[in-house]
Amino acid sequence: QVQLVESGGGLVQAGGSLRLSCAASGRTLSTYAGGWFRQAPGKEREFVAAISWSGDRTHYVDSVKGRFTISRDNAKNTVYLQMNSLSREDTAVYYCAVKRAGWGQADRPGLYDYWGQGTQVTVSS
Repeated sequence: QVQLVESGGGLVQAGGSLRLSCAASGRTLSTYAGGWFRQAPGKEREFVAAISWSGDRTHYVDSVKGRFTISRDNAKNTVYLQMNSLSREDTAVYYCAVKRAGWGQADRPGLYDYWGQGTQVTVSS
């Protein structure tokens, strides 16, 4: 069993930055691919970014490319999401998740095994 706890969310002005962290306990993350998803009010959960277990591969939704960076530190059992140039459209609850079954289809939430509780990100204009 893996427990995931997100942190780093909050209120930020448009154009600002936030860094989300996802700390895992219960098992090492070194063999899990990691992902970030978000869900805005009234919308479905949306893929944001994913990273392979070794960190050598990443994948982003088009709307965040060039602004968000996913990374990981397996020694700290933590996955990060650096978010720059935030806009109001980025307002959502952000969830981290991990999956065991390799890198393929990393943008599909149904393939992830463990999820955090989410952290709220609110971007004001």
